[in-house]
Amino acid sequence: MSATLGATSSVTLPGHDELVARAAALIPLLERNAAQTEQDRRVAEENITALREAGLFKVTVPARFGGYEAGIPTKVAVSRELGKGDGSTAWAVTLLNVCAWFTGLFGEQAQQDVWGADPDARIAGVFTPSGTTTKVDGGYRVTGSWGFASGSWHAQWATVGVPLTDESGQVIDQALALIPMADLSIKETWFVAGMSGTGSNTIVAEDVFVPGHRFISIIGASQGKYQTPYTDEVLYRAAFLPVGCLVLLGPVLGMANAALQYVLEKAKTRGIAYTTYELQSDAPTAQIGVARAAAMIRAAEAVGDTVGREIMEYAARGDQMPTAKRTALRLEVAWAAKTAREAVNSLVTTHGASSFALKNPLQRIFRDIETATRHAFLSYDIAEEVHGRQLMGNQYVVSPLS
Repeated sequence: MSATLGATSSVTLPGHDELVARAAALIPLLERNAAQTEQDRRVAEENITALREAGLFKVTVPARFGGYEAGIPTKVAVSRELGKGDGSTAWAVTLLNVCAWFTGLFGEQAQQDVWGADPDARIAGVFTPSGTTTKVDGGYRVTGSWGFASGSWHAQWATVGVPLTDESGQVIDQALALIPMADLSIKETWFVAGMSGTGSNTIVAEDVFVPGHRFISIIGASQGKYQTPYTDEVLYRAAFLPVGCLVLLGPVLGMANAALQYVLEKAKTRGIAYTTYELQSDAPTAQIGVARAAAMIRAAEAVGDTVGREIMEYAARGDQMPTAKRTALRLEVAWAAKTAREAVNSLVTTHGASSFALKNPLQRIFRDIETATRHAFLSYDIAEEVHGRQLMGNQYVVSPLS
């Protein structure tokens, strides 16, 4: 399937099925390079080259700049396929693509700054509003550091969260600032037990001038107030936080599927120690374990599909998604991530102690999914509280990004 732009262009864009197929074709490569990616603490360059050649960094880039402007469900599906090959690579691609979507929410000049000269430019990003800003003529001077910038080794730009101040130094807003990576440095701080290959290091700004048009209010964006003048582009009308949460589910689902397929394959050739079962696949306990995990993964995928569809339905209508709906979707995504993680735990138990042999890819999947699903946007406990307060009419603000 493919999609064609409207009257402004006759270019035919790759559709959902084609983009998912491109991602699926890369699974063997990502599997082969997974150990190197983890060891190097950054995505293998061979992966980056293959992903670029497949156009998979263009999934959410506006078609005006040669991107594919694909819907959020397509973005999640692409990440899910990549996650079957390697969780770290899928995560880095996911973050680079969602930051391209964030950039599509900025005004026209900011988008031109990023993609006008380089349509292949990639953007990393961190939401957390840290550092300092000083208002100056034409913009702000920005100083600060931002941890967990996944994919920053492979980016040409970054979006970073900053507090915006007025002339007196009072904080008046929280914003995302677009800054060229050439104006930033990377401090290696990403030494972790899981998702090591995402290269989620700390990016640092030292008194960098950022023009005013390269800021967008995070608070405003969470309420659907975007700067892009291209309001006919449905993708860039999607609800801010639900998108930010849902995209993270793609790599998680991919890893869970990879774990399931690995355990099913090995169960046909290995036994169970200290039992009479010559094949694990003959044991009812193993059958129940994989069935349980398969059902959990299927349920998590169904929730993700539903959330993606609802996000795009609101965007297509041009409707502002109510706060209670946004918090509900956030909770549903967090539940799906938690369920996928629990499925992998079940599969590791079914497979047995050999799951943790260093040569066994299952141990990396286990560590990666345990780490990935602890991302703040996937926190089930916080999502429960935020949505529960909405249901009860409690106006206390747990997070400004509701």
